[in-house]
Amino acid sequence: MEHLAATAVIDALGVVTAWSEGAQKLTGHRAEEIVGRPAARLLAEETAPGNVEAQTTVVALRHRDGHRMELALTACPMLGPAGRPGGYVVTAALPGPGLAERAFQQASMSMSVFDIRQRYLRVNEQACQVLGVPEEALLGRHYPDTMEDTEHTRGFLSRLRRVAETGEPVRFETFTGAPALDREQAWNIEMWPLRDASGELSGVALAAFDSSEQYWARRRLALLNEAVTGIGTTLDVVRTAGELVDILVPQYADFVSVDLLDWVLGTDDQPPSVPHGDLVLRRVAHGSATEGTPEAAVRLGEPDPCPESCPPARALREGRVVFSQGGDPEFTRWVDERNARSPEGRPHRKGVHSMLAVPLRARGITLGVAVAVRMAHPADYGGDDVAFAEELASRAAVCIDNARRFARERSTALALQHSLLPSGLPGQAAVDVAHRYLPCGSLAGIGGDWFDVIPLSGSRVALVVGDVVGHGIQSSATMGRLRTAVRTLADVDLPPDELLTHLDDLVTHLAADGDGGEVAEFGATCLYAVYDPVSRRLSLAAAGHPAPAVVLPGADAELVPLRAGPPLGVGGLPFEATELELPEGSLVALYTDGLVDGRDLDVDRATGKLLRALNTPTGSPDALCDTLLKALLDGQPGDDVALLLARTRALGADRVATWDVPPDPAHVATTRQAVIDRLAAWGLEEIAFVTELVVSELVTNAIRYGEPPIQLRLIRDRALICEVSDGSSTSPHLRRAHAFDEGGRGLLLVAQLTQRWGSRQTDGGKTIWAEQPLPEE
Repeated sequence: MEHLAATAVIDALGVVTAWSEGAQKLTGHRAEEIVGRPAARLLAEETAPGNVEAQTTVVALRHRDGHRMELALTACPMLGPAGRPGGYVVTAALPGPGLAERAFQQASMSMSVFDIRQRYLRVNEQACQVLGVPEEALLGRHYPDTMEDTEHTRGFLSRLRRVAETGEPVRFETFTGAPALDREQAWNIEMWPLRDASGELSGVALAAFDSSEQYWARRRLALLNEAVTGIGTTLDVVRTAGELVDILVPQYADFVSVDLLDWVLGTDDQPPSVPHGDLVLRRVAHGSATEGTPEAAVRLGEPDPCPESCPPARALREGRVVFSQGGDPEFTRWVDERNARSPEGRPHRKGVHSMLAVPLRARGITLGVAVAVRMAHPADYGGDDVAFAEELASRAAVCIDNARRFARERSTALALQHSLLPSGLPGQAAVDVAHRYLPCGSLAGIGGDWFDVIPLSGSRVALVVGDVVGHGIQSSATMGRLRTAVRTLADVDLPPDELLTHLDDLVTHLAADGDGGEVAEFGATCLYAVYDPVSRRLSLAAAGHPAPAVVLPGADAELVPLRAGPPLGVGGLPFEATELELPEGSLVALYTDGLVDGRDLDVDRATGKLLRALNTPTGSPDALCDTLLKALLDGQPGDDVALLLARTRALGADRVATWDVPPDPAHVATTRQAVIDRLAAWGLEEIAFVTELVVSELVTNAIRYGEPPIQLRLIRDRALICEVSDGSSTSPHLRRAHAFDEGGRGLLLVAQLTQRWGSRQTDGGKTIWAEQPLPEE
């Protein structure tokens, strides 16, 4: 504060004869108002006789505006011409600092006083330290002239003016740099008006509390809360690491990298121990406050060698946060290594002064390390940052480990499902087939969709699609059991409705043998269809499954009017079969609900798109599969998709021969001759001998053990098929004949001479069939 020199001359009668400019400024009285008047009129209270004559004393005076003020007076006597006292020269000053003044100057908070025009009147010691200038350099200066023109400066000035204009106190919080401290600080600032004795507003005082510690604590807590919803939004390891980077940059660090051990990105379930010595990690994510991440010395996906002594390697081995500052030898070596590896990024690493290396550990397993670096942030990392980094890294590591486990389970389920699905469809001539299977891309995991093509006797073929409720390995395993069961029941040659009834019983038993949960938890849907190229009829039944679509030659696609039964596992309800006669070249489309149950379309609209896409002219079912998927799916499906397309073929009358056989052994020879003649017409004389023996045995058994009517049918397909039907429902079986038995060797002979044989039940009895390979052309 400016120290005023106030001087007055008082004669022997106590009259003021001289009044300095300093005295005017100190007391507010002008010289013309005081000179020639008694000095006693300035006193605020009576003074004991002799006080004025004392060399130094404190006297209470009345300021011109009326307020009382204490001044330290020093009186020097003047001698007249005769040597007698002629008066006094009095100098006045404010007394030394009192308790209030010392409290202002020594306060731990920054305090300042401005006049109503925002000019500095007082600045305490703490404020001078923050501003980096002495009080003398600020007094009397306008606030904007002492600070840079920034948003903070303009906001501060507007609040000063508001207090001076309204006389109302203001309290606010700000985050800005402190010029002398070379770092950003958080401040709680309070401004209030100052009034004189008359109540007139004469200035504005302020106090600024450094709340940086509380500010950063709130910021760290906010980042942790943000991490709860911002990290782990997907079960993808790389994306989860990127979300950790997004949380930290730029609020907490100028550059962040996440490196993982190689095994984390694979499907291994047994993690190796962290090796001693130098480490090689894999860079999966990094981010920077500077566009383009120029500080990165390692590209995404590349290996990141870490010398044994560098902070990231230490953090991995020791399992704790390692933080280093500029000047630390290991920190300097780490920066030098980065500069040597990527010289082009050296200018962007200039100014790096602090780093944290945080191990990523979850469930006692080390996954990798995250590194946070500060360059533009002026403050170094400290102890509170270590605790925060540990908490955040712990949350992120759990999310990364969850993603790793999900990827491993998904890979296992997908491998299991692929091993259970048909890798190559068996050869058959009834239909030309194409198929697609797409695993879902959702967080639920791989589902239990499947399809199958099963050759049946008599050149028929079974087409199957199914969907097990749920996702994951359990669903894939259940799908495998159901697919095996369908193949087993298909080998018995059950009609579609009966096969689904048996399959429903199996699912019910699977649920009952489980953990006692609801049957529906193990439910599944299934569509089973059988196509006969001889009769050109398609018989099908469904258990809670979408109806297939059929495209007849020259017609538009339409859904099969199918009455679907309940899903498998409900039990107690019947299944109904539907039969269609299909011209040759008809297209049958079987699919699971993942194809038409999209996220953007309802089932009816998606089914309409399916039917329109089926009308697209294509050269083959395989090309049509791609057309359907492109039309109905946008990106990765939300559920598994199984699609099976079959274009029907037909066996004409020239490839089928049928004879009705009277139930008389005498007609066996006639039947054999008719078969020999037919084989000759087909050019199959080479296999006539074996066929004659097979026909003789099967027809003889039907006459001897079966019931009329008896019928023989030969089908020339990819193999020569011999079928003998009769009215008995008793199925034959192989047995070992003893040495003196007269019979029992017929079926054994048939089994030895043919490629395969079997029997199936029919509405009117049974059919025994045998297949012979055709001679190579």
